[in-house]
Amino acid sequence: MAKTFKHIETTNLNSNNLMKKKVIIMTLTTTMLLFGCTTPDNTPSSPEQQAFEKASDVNWKEVFFDSLTEDWQQQWTLDGEVATAVNTPEGIELRAGPEFKNDAHHMVLWTKESFEGDVKIEYEFTRLDSESTGVNILYIQATGSGEEPYKTDISEWADLRRVPSMKLYFNYMNTYHISYAAFPNPDDVTDDYIRARRYMPHKTGLRGTDLAPDYIHNGFFATGVPHKMTVIKQDKNLYMRISNAEKTRYFHWHNDKLPAIETGRIGLRLMFTRASKFKDFRVSTPE
Repeated sequence: MAKTFKHIETTNLNSNNLMKKKVIIMTLTTTMLLFGCTTPDNTPSSPEQQAFEKASDVNWKEVFFDSLTEDWQQQWTLDGEVATAVNTPEGIELRAGPEFKNDAHHMVLWTKESFEGDVKIEYEFTRLDSESTGVNILYIQATGSGEEPYKTDISEWADLRRVPSMKLYFNYMNTYHISYAAFPNPDDVTDDYIRARRYMPHKTGLRGTDLAPDYIHNGFFATGVPHKMTVIKQDKNLYMRISNAEKTRYFHWHNDKLPAIETGRIGLRLMFTRASKFKDFRVSTPE
């Protein structure tokens, strides 16, 4: 009888230990999902990460690179006469004009080269300002509407963008737009949103151009902190990964209603009052 009770007690202890282990595993899994971590076998823990990893798992071939530490005018052109672009050993410092709500104080740095099909864009971004207005924008494969004078090749109407007001871009260009390092709370420069759009020229301005969802309160882009930015445009999807020394987050937008973007130049916009540093800018396309 003693052996029987001992056997039952041991069985109960094993069962209790197993239950405890299950509870611990479930708690860890839930925590990892909530905080965007990965599981021990490195399986992506969010739909955005899974989508990014799948898009990234392609044979990408680098077709454009600029360290941005030397003469930027070799591979880029600038919209905006008030803005400045200065190469340094740590990258290029872009500074828009200081006047809020003055369209002449915007700026866009464009690649001279155009890119077709799917693209992967990578660069290091560091915020240099502490402004509470305006945004940084990445333009992905921009072309003109094709209606005069807004020719498909945007370099052919660069003179019209000497004052680079936003409406010239969203009213007359086909491009994807991702805005980031945007409108921080004055008391907390890490409070931001990240948003994607597909411009529709000659339509209704920005109305109807947004791609769901908006990502808010991401905790990125404190002044002086380097961030590694990776954006993939694949078919009608945009995938994005942002990482700094403390964390990584993934983003995904699907363009399910508007025409695809197939070709064009890549641009870096700073709205008035903003200042940023960029380094090691590269573009890859599938082999």
